[in-house]
Amino acid sequence: MSEISPLRNAVRNGSGLKGLGGLWGEVMGEFLGTFVLICFGDGVVAMAVAALPGSGRAATDTTIFMAAGDWLLITWGWALAVAMGVYVAGGVTGAHLNPAVTLAFAVRRKFAWNKVLPYIAAQVVGAFAAAALLYVVYYNAIDAFNAASKTQRNEPGGLATFSIFATFPAPYFHGNMTIPLVDQIVGTAFLVLLIAAIIDMRNLAVQANLGPLIIGFAVAAIGMSFGANAGYAINPARDFGPRLFAWMAGWGDVALPGTVDGAFSWYFWVPIVGPLIGGVVGIFIYDWFIGDVLYARRALAERAEPGAATKED
Repeated sequence: MSEISPLRNAVRNGSGLKGLGGLWGEVMGEFLGTFVLICFGDGVVAMAVAALPGSGRAATDTTIFMAAGDWLLITWGWALAVAMGVYVAGGVTGAHLNPAVTLAFAVRRKFAWNKVLPYIAAQVVGAFAAAALLYVVYYNAIDAFNAASKTQRNEPGGLATFSIFATFPAPYFHGNMTIPLVDQIVGTAFLVLLIAAIIDMRNLAVQANLGPLIIGFAVAAIGMSFGANAGYAINPARDFGPRLFAWMAGWGDVALPGTVDGAFSWYFWVPIVGPLIGGVVGIFIYDWFIGDVLYARRALAERAEPGAATKED
């Protein structure tokens, strides 16, 4: 009995195993893992922003983000979303699910450079597809919230429902992009640093297949500690894929180029550039302070074994 799914056997008649076991299979894994990540991550935001208020489960039909509890719902929802996405794709690709992780691993983890663009494309498309599904599921809740708020999607008031899909800077920055950019660099540096620590078998590596869950906890920690400044995108695909869909679905300039008159303008590039820089910074920091130390200790231990070479570096 074939272990390939009946549907694939019917479509391909059992052929294409080489492609499926190679880059094409990895691309599919990154697509589905990112799709799951965004469905549950943006899904919890849709619950907090539109579904819970509109369903009568909040104080009013426009009550959102009025207490720390709302933010905890978001941060823990995203933590579980990351964990589920990694569990889905981890056995195929290691579950990057994030262009910043893919780039950082290409720079420092010998990840093949010819896979970088296919992985990133799969991640962005997966995030876009997830946003489309969430739009179908929460279409009525979104419109009900906007009607209760007496606003349209492409108006400044539409920023609330746009937040289901992508991020924007806090109003206390008064449109200045410098600190939001720094925020994204810092948040993503921590993300990649923590991922490197969690999966490093030379370190206190997580056992019993709990790595994805602990990575989810890392995302929750980042959201709780650094989330309010700019929504902790810390993932270019997570932000741009749904942002592109939101632009197509009627949020207009609020989505792309990311402009709300009098608040901020052309924000869309910040959660792309910041995480790409931050991911590389994070992997270098981990290697400089921890990875190289672990390597040195292992090398010294091997030299101390009987018969080992004693030549100094």
